[in-house]
Amino acid sequence: MTTRETLAQQLTRARERTLRLVDFDDAELHRQYSPLMSPLVWDLAHIGQQEELWLLRGGNPDRPGMLAPDVDRLYDAFVHSRASRVDLPLLPPTDARAYCATVRSRALDALDSLDADDSGFNFGLVISHENQHDETMLQALNLRAGPPLFDAGSALPAGRAGVAGTSVLIPGGPFVLGVDELTEPHSLDNERPPHTVELPPFAIGRVPVTNAEWREFIDDGGYHQQRWWSEPGWAHRQEAGLTAPEFWGHDGTRTRFGHIETIPADEPVQHVTFFEAEAYAAWAGARLPTEIEWEKACAWDPVAGSRRRFPWGTSEPTEALANLGGDARRPAPVGAYPAGASAYGVEQMLGDVWEWTTSPLRPWPGFTPMVYDRYTEPFFDGDYRILRGGSWAVSADILRPSFRNWDHPIRRQIFSGVRLAWDV
Repeated sequence: MTTRETLAQQLTRARERTLRLVDFDDAELHRQYSPLMSPLVWDLAHIGQQEELWLLRGGNPDRPGMLAPDVDRLYDAFVHSRASRVDLPLLPPTDARAYCATVRSRALDALDSLDADDSGFNFGLVISHENQHDETMLQALNLRAGPPLFDAGSALPAGRAGVAGTSVLIPGGPFVLGVDELTEPHSLDNERPPHTVELPPFAIGRVPVTNAEWREFIDDGGYHQQRWWSEPGWAHRQEAGLTAPEFWGHDGTRTRFGHIETIPADEPVQHVTFFEAEAYAAWAGARLPTEIEWEKACAWDPVAGSRRRFPWGTSEPTEALANLGGDARRPAPVGAYPAGASAYGVEQMLGDVWEWTTSPLRPWPGFTPMVYDRYTEPFFDGDYRILRGGSWAVSADILRPSFRNWDHPIRRQIFSGVRLAWDV
């Protein structure tokens, strides 16, 4: 398959998914489910506006586009906070859909003229952006109050007993952290350049922490004992009144996309803040991994002395290897994907839940901003913590071991979970 054909397929998959997530009446799309999230109609038009900017306007916001300048500015994420977007004079859903369709038609015309040796980086950027907003819209829909808009999700493979709470030793030594444009042509600026890093030995959880393990933390009074928490973490726990992961009830149930259900004991816990993850790790006699440790455990092959493209090797993700794409609408039980293990035997490192690390967002040595210089650089000096591995909501088209996500340590509407690490 040519690069053009691959990009066309990925553009189509992303758009089909977007349209499924906004296949509701106008009033629903204009609702704001939480001040943390945009109304869905903003995300929809923003997806088209960014596609037009990068594929039809050459990345130049001063170049005239299809929208009037005052309308175009409504979709600048740096100008309008999420909380304020519900009050903006946004395009009606019908107009937003028509705008996105027109942009896509012209984008596909531009794709037809792509040189055979061109990686299509800007197209990859647009595909990544749309898929990331699809995950954001799923976060918003999960916060929605009212009867479910979706069914409970597609079936997942069964887990395996005996893997929760186990760990894997990662020997010390050098490995190559990060990627380049030759091996990962659509990698983003914060994933580059590759460079050799020396790490001491450490141990890491074979699988993420489960709901059953988190229940033990709650039952042992973990949310009420300051000794497990950092100073800012304890302050936030008190201010926010945290007593359990978001969406957990006091009766052993959780609410997921409007469905009330028993909390599955063997699923990875999700919807926890960095501060909660940090406290749980301290209670468990462990710590959170650094993102460098995480990437080594995920991508390095010590026998070959080189990186793997995916934890399991070079083959593309499938339903037998990882829980990705969003159809399940929940994490898979731990132990569900033994064939997806890394070279070290660490499982479920891609998909299921984003995993908090101790690492702040910082550039790799030799960092160079890409064409979209506002993608990463403005966030380097914030309080952000890195999350790795993707979640069940991430598209397989955009995820790789080097992908770096980040958020504020108080956020937990994201599909975030925990994997433990230990010094050796």
